[in-house]
Amino acid sequence: MGESTNVYASTHPGGASQEAADAAITDDFELAGVPDSFQRLWTPYRMAYIKAGQDQVKDEESCPFCAGPTRSDEDSLIIHRGKTAYVILNLFPYNPGHLLICPYRHVPDYTDITAEETAEMAALAQKSMRVLRHVSRPTGFNLGMNQGVTGGAGIAAHLHQHVVPRWAGDGNFFPIIAETKAIPATLGDIRLDLAAGWAELD
Repeated sequence: MGESTNVYASTHPGGASQEAADAAITDDFELAGVPDSFQRLWTPYRMAYIKAGQDQVKDEESCPFCAGPTRSDEDSLIIHRGKTAYVILNLFPYNPGHLLICPYRHVPDYTDITAEETAEMAALAQKSMRVLRHVSRPTGFNLGMNQGVTGGAGIAAHLHQHVVPRWAGDGNFFPIIAETKAIPATLGDIRLDLAAGWAELD
């Protein structure tokens, strides 16, 4: 036994008998690996995305942004359906209320959309900001489009614009050091709040 156990046994009444009892019920089986200071957040649901990568979206039939509008708003986490584009919650949000503005058409590049689609996507991004301010009072936003695989697009085959609400302190040590985001509400609840907020501002 280690030194700390011997010290305990010699300085605490009954320590030796407890040591013997522990030894009697402890086998010598040990799992591989060395303990460290890191916490593990197990996310097995992401494995399908990780294994498939960019190759998971080969055409409109395999594109989640094309499939989304064919299902109910609740199932697809859609906040609003416009004429040429719609607003949907990001399934892997950076912050609560992280929205995506997507054209219905399956096009990859910002230069591929029409003037009408461009105008509606811009209007929906503005409305998304207003709704988020109304519902959750963020103090800032990040808006952007990642174009192409090398540009960082998670799904490069279907254009989408990010609207990310920001609050002071949301870039703390947890996401920066642990590369983990804590989302304090379910996506379903967030969708309900934002959809209600959208209706109120209409």
